Amino acid sequence: MEQVKRRDFIKKAGIAGGAALLAGCAQSQQNNAPAVQTGKHYEWKMVTTWPPHFPILGEAADNIAKWVEEMSGGQLKIQVYGGGELIPALEGFEAVSAGTAEMCHGAAYYWAGKAAATQFFASVPFGMNAQQMNAWIISGGGLALWEELYAPFDLVPMPAGNTGVQMGGWFNREINSMSDFQGLKMRMPGLGGKVVSKAGGSAVLSAGAEIFTNLERGVIDATEWIGPFHDHLMGFYKAAKYYYYPGWHEPGTVTELIVNKSAFEGLPKNLQAIVRAAAARANTLVLAEFESKNNAFLQTLINDHGVILKRFPDEVLNALQKYAGEVIDEVVASDAMSKKVYASFDAFRKNVNGWAGVSEKVYYSSLST
Repeated sequence: MEQVKRRDFIKKAGIAGGAALLAGCAQSQQNNAPAVQTGKHYEWKMVTTWPPHFPILGEAADNIAKWVEEMSGGQLKIQVYGGGELIPALEGFEAVSAGTAEMCHGAAYYWAGKAAATQFFASVPFGMNAQQMNAWIISGGGLALWEELYAPFDLVPMPAGNTGVQMGGWFNREINSMSDFQGLKMRMPGLGGKVVSKAGGSAVLSAGAEIFTNLERGVIDATEWIGPFHDHLMGFYKAAKYYYYPGWHEPGTVTELIVNKSAFEGLPKNLQAIVRAAAARANTLVLAEFESKNNAFLQTLINDHGVILKRFPDEVLNALQKYAGEVIDEVVASDAMSKKVYASFDAFRKNVNGWAGVSEKVYYSSLST
């Protein structure tokens, strides 16, 4: 019965999102299209790693398509396909590289099997938060490295969202010490998954649409996703008892728009600028949406659903941070591009943490509520 409700939620979200997108596009064509249009028109496809029209993340892909069409006066139209509609959810990197689709909205750590350094452009355990990641990518040299990494795959990356600090995950057992990670099967991508494996568990990578079923059936013992808003919608509280924080593994996860480089360079300059502007707008909106919704849904999980909120013990966090350092050392030692990217990441992290030590850290510690 619960699975039927979840399918109905995803179906209704898809129908509503599709209707809103069509209505928005129709309205924009009536109100914003120039009286006379000249030049070549383009029709592109965008695939995503999210279920169709999925709240915030899937909607970000829909919004990018809508904004591009509005700003271009209909010169560039993008059809969005949710995960599984055109290709499997976690094959967007290959699809855009091959030209099967011109765009993908997802997260860079899903492509670690293609290039290990991709992980550093999503999130690093015990690394930088959302605003620090944005600062590194936009103003600290990160974007140039990201473009260098993706260029051999004929891809152009752009930041197109951020989840902010995530939750630590849903567990069917209490985590009182590191021994509780022994044999633990946990859905966790990227570098965080490698940390879980080093701690004695095993990391499982699966698309968002598969997580609830895997948790409910015992295929996995624990999962992380994002935070209270999404976790409530996904219904994880029906399949796991304990909700842990903080999200040590993903303190500020970047979502990306990747574009086929040949197709992008084939666009007129004004359309290239429009695509970048739409991605930048999504980058701001996604973080704002998560930040505005998470606390209300955290209270709902606790007060209405009896979720047990627990903090990871300091002993566990300290051990996980040690393992995270070992994982990063192993990655950079085995891959030259990862070494280059992480050198930039780490230097920037140390720099911004120096400022945070006399600004945000002190400010938050002074707050009474």
